[in-house]
Amino acid sequence: MLGPRQEAQGALFYEFSIEGHVPQDHLLRSIDRFVDLSGIRQYLAPFYSNTGRPSIDPELLIRMLLVGYCLGIRSERRLCEEVHLNLAYRWFCRLDLADRVPDHSSFSKNRHGRFRDSDLLRHVFETVVARCIAEGLVSGQRFAADASLIEADANKQNATAKEDWHPEAINPADAPRAVREYLQVLDDAAFGAATTVEPKFTSHSDPSSQWTAARKGPAFFAYSTNYLIDTDHAVIVDVEATRSIRQAEVGSVRTMLDRVRDTFNLHPERIIADTAYGSGPMLGWLVDRKIAPHIPVIDKASRTDGTRSRADFDWDAENNQYICPEGETLKQFRRNYSDPKRGPTGKGVAKYQALKLTCQSCPSKPKCCPNADARKITREEHEDARQVARDIAKTEQYAVSMRLRKKVEMLFAHLKRILGLGRLRLRGPNGANDEFLLAATAQNLRKLAKILPAPQHVRPA
Repeated sequence: MLGPRQEAQGALFYEFSIEGHVPQDHLLRSIDRFVDLSGIRQYLAPFYSNTGRPSIDPELLIRMLLVGYCLGIRSERRLCEEVHLNLAYRWFCRLDLADRVPDHSSFSKNRHGRFRDSDLLRHVFETVVARCIAEGLVSGQRFAADASLIEADANKQNATAKEDWHPEAINPADAPRAVREYLQVLDDAAFGAATTVEPKFTSHSDPSSQWTAARKGPAFFAYSTNYLIDTDHAVIVDVEATRSIRQAEVGSVRTMLDRVRDTFNLHPERIIADTAYGSGPMLGWLVDRKIAPHIPVIDKASRTDGTRSRADFDWDAENNQYICPEGETLKQFRRNYSDPKRGPTGKGVAKYQALKLTCQSCPSKPKCCPNADARKITREEHEDARQVARDIAKTEQYAVSMRLRKKVEMLFAHLKRILGLGRLRLRGPNGANDEFLLAATAQNLRKLAKILPAPQHVRPA
């Protein structure tokens, strides 16, 4: 028979433990073993006052942010609601059932204040990288670098064309925070000083973001997140935020390599990247530091009209000359000139030329210089480094490196599809840097949890 609902009397006392209600195989259990925030109180001590009301525990705020970025909770307001309701999130944040969850405005106050003043988020990121190194996930032999576009929190409807944008007319006292940050980084190599070319449009709400159509679709405002990874287990060893232009992205690799060397004493034997990083100055910088560039060379010396290109001429480094297929020489100087303009140009390019009489009587002239009196060849300042990269491209190790480079692209796909970082919430260079650091920290923690999962405890029957 259909019986009535049985309503039991509520208990006066409850014995409840959050620890027992979090599954042993929960992602946060595996991640928690690698989160060491014991030193951030001492790290932040100079940025707190000795008087006044007790502040919110910074470890609690960082743990909540890690929950949000590890599990793709993009809104801080929603993050506070989820931590309030979810027992696993409370357990990870060291909150009991009766403990109050901080208000979402606490994140903004700390982020714009002591977190950025102390560079705390980079400290947390580097702490996780150090743990990856200690666990043997980073060998430091092969690094790969790449950049990915992340849409900025800016709209074209609130933008100005380049001919109408005048930074010198902005009053910093009346400008929003993102605009003040823009004025501060105008001389920064990753932002304003990366190139003299002005963008087509500049956003009023986030002027540091770059107007770009790099995805070959509708243009939008964006920042670039630059990753430097160790290819053994795709651990992110450094991350940098820049404008979405090639000069800034290439420069960030130098910054990250120097920072990794100074922080973790890691000096890779090779660096893997795509063609965007194959310029002469970049290759020369790598070769000077004894780093093998497994990078396709940007080479515009080839010809499309069927005539001989620079690659058909042999370089004689000892005598500073080229030798053509017919055995004739192309020299930079055939006598000493007192005029310095006859030397290499200011663009780092030297010119080599054969004798006019030699070329006029050469039977191969129609294949070499049919429209010129004599054959001329230009040589860049870093041509030796470019040749090193060309020689590496012929090896089997280079083919392996090109396959390993896909690990960086997989991390970017994970960043956007799983962690949900397809568009930034925060504005300005500092906001982009904060989000990229937290996202990279979350990816490294998830990597540690995947490779070294928490041990499973068998429950008694």
